[in-house]
Amino acid sequence: MARTPAQDDTPSTSPVSDFEQSLDALEQLVEKMEHGEMSLEDSLAAYERGVGLYRRCQSALEEAELRVRLLSDPQNPASGEPFSAPPPQDAGSSNRGDV
Repeated sequence: MARTPAQDDTPSTSPVSDFEQSLDALEQLVEKMEHGEMSLEDSLAAYERGVGLYRRCQSALEEAELRVRLLSDPQNPASGEPFSAPPPQDAGSSNRGDV
């Protein structure tokens, strides 16, 4: 049977679905650990699994950032600015415009 182009180009799981599955599993694991009813051995194993899930999420986010950079400037993806959190606001300043 001939393979279709979609079968050739599609990985078994996309980074987005892998991210979502890993994040969901990490959230469930954290919730379970927060109940505090796990043994020390189970807690350590859960922590190790959580670190692995976190790393998978981080890797998927980095891959997504790279894809956005490639789409933004395919000729020079390195010229893109890295994504970052907005700068923290001073406690004394306000954006509401109240005086």
